[in-house]
Amino acid sequence: MPKLQGFEFWSRTLGGARHVVAPMVDQSELAWRLLSRRHGAQLCYTPMLHAQVFVRDANYRKENLYCEVCPEDRPLIVQFCANDPEVFVQAALLAQDYCDAIDLNLGCPQMIAKRGHYGAFLQEEWDLLQSMILLAHEKLSVPVTCKIRVFPEIDKTVRYAQMLEKAGCQLLTVHGRTKEQKGPLSGAASWEHIKAVRKAVAIPVFANGNIQCLQDVERCIQDTGVQGVMSAEGNLHNPALFEGRSPAVWELAEEYLDIVRQHPCPLSCVRAHLFKLWHHTLQVHQQLREELARVKTLEGIAAVSRALKLRCQAGSGPLQEDMSRQEEGARPTGDLPFFHWICQPCVRPGPKESTKESSGGRSKRALEEEEGGTDGLSKNKQKKQLRNPHKTFNPSLKPKYAKCDQCGNPKGNRCVFNLCRGCCKKRAFRETADCPGHGLLFKTKLEKSLTWKGTQPGLQEPPQTGPGAPGGFSEVVGSALA
Repeated sequence: MPKLQGFEFWSRTLGGARHVVAPMVDQSELAWRLLSRRHGAQLCYTPMLHAQVFVRDANYRKENLYCEVCPEDRPLIVQFCANDPEVFVQAALLAQDYCDAIDLNLGCPQMIAKRGHYGAFLQEEWDLLQSMILLAHEKLSVPVTCKIRVFPEIDKTVRYAQMLEKAGCQLLTVHGRTKEQKGPLSGAASWEHIKAVRKAVAIPVFANGNIQCLQDVERCIQDTGVQGVMSAEGNLHNPALFEGRSPAVWELAEEYLDIVRQHPCPLSCVRAHLFKLWHHTLQVHQQLREELARVKTLEGIAAVSRALKLRCQAGSGPLQEDMSRQEEGARPTGDLPFFHWICQPCVRPGPKESTKESSGGRSKRALEEEEGGTDGLSKNKQKKQLRNPHKTFNPSLKPKYAKCDQCGNPKGNRCVFNLCRGCCKKRAFRETADCPGHGLLFKTKLEKSLTWKGTQPGLQEPPQTGPGAPGGFSEVVGSALA
C-alpha cells in the first residue's frame, strides 16, 4: 500500500485530528497520553526522543516506545531530535512500526538543544534540514512531519515552511514563538505567522501557542485556518481542556494515578504532573508542596494528593476559600477565574521592566552570585545543599584539577605520564609501560607472559619485544583496549 501524504494522511490515518497533545519531555508519556485521550485528545505525540540514543540504546527504546502494546494509544506520532540525516533515519526505521508518523523536532529552544545542536537551533541550516527530510521521506514507510518555531519575519517563516514541504514534510506544526521566546520571555504566540504559513503551504498545519481553554482552540482554528491545534501547558494544567470542562483537580489526579498503576512510568514524571495539576492549590497549602517534593513512592504521591483533596473539602486553607467555607455565590480571591482546586490554566508572568530597572539591568542570577550564601541560591541548589550540607557552589572553593598534557581532561593525580586515563592507556600500551596510578600494568603482564612461556615445554621462542611481536604482548593484553 502506498504511503499516504498530506491531507489524505491527516484525514485517513490521523482521523482528521483537531485536538492534539504536544510532545513534552518527560511529560507526554503513555499514562498521560491515555488520560488525555479519554478527555478529548484525538492525536498525541511521544516525548521528544534523542535519535542517537534511540539507535544505540535498547533500554532507551524499550522504556520510551517498545513497551506493551496499547491499541488505544493511536494515532501516535513519535518525535525525534537529531542533526544527522543517517542517524535520524536509523532511529525512525526502528520506530516506524510502532507509530503513524515520525516528527523531526525543530522547535526546542532550551539550552540543552543549543549545546546538542538540535531543535530550534537548526532553523538556519536549511541544506541540512532538506537532506534530513528528503532521506526520511524516501526511506520510511510512514510520513515524516516537522514541528517548528517561527522567525521574527513572517516572510522568512513562510519560506522556511515551504522549504520543509518541498523536501517531503507531510504535516507541519507551527509554534508561533521565536526560539528566544521562552521562560519569562515567552510572551504571546503570533497567530499571524501561523496564518501566513497555512495559506502558503499545501499540507495540513497544526497551530501551537496561546491555548488555555476550548474557546481558544475554536478561535485559533477560525482565525488561522489550521487543521488542528496543539496544546502543551494548557493540557498539563487541565487534561480535560479539549472537552471544554474544568473539573476538580482530584478527579483527574486520581484517574491519572490509576492509569499509572496499569502503565508504570518514572516517578519523576508522576510527580511533575501532580505539581502541574495541583499548581494553584499548592500555593495555598505550601506544607504539602514540600511533602510532594520529598515522597519517594507512587503511593506516597497518591497520599499527598488525597491530603490535598481533604484540605480543599474540609476548609483548612489560610485563604478561607476551601469548599466548606464557601458562601453561595462566592467568588475566588486573587486573579484566578475559578477556585484553586478547579483545573484551570496557569498564566506565566511576562518580564517586568520595573524589576530590570531596580536591579540596574543585571540578571537575577548575577545578583544572586553577588549576594552569595543560601539566600542567593536557586531552589534546586538549596535542595542539593539540604541533602548534602557540606556541598558548596562557590567556584573559588571548588577543587582545581590539573589538565592532561594531551587532551585537556583532568589528569590522574598519580599518573606517571601526567595524563588522563584514556591518554595514559594508549601511551602505556604503545610503549609497553606500567602506570600504577591508573592500574595499567602492560609491562608487568608482558614480562609474566614471557616468563610463563619460558617454563612451558615446546613453547620456547626467541625473545621478541614490543607490542607488535608475534605471540607477544598484543595477544596477551590486546583485549584491554577493546
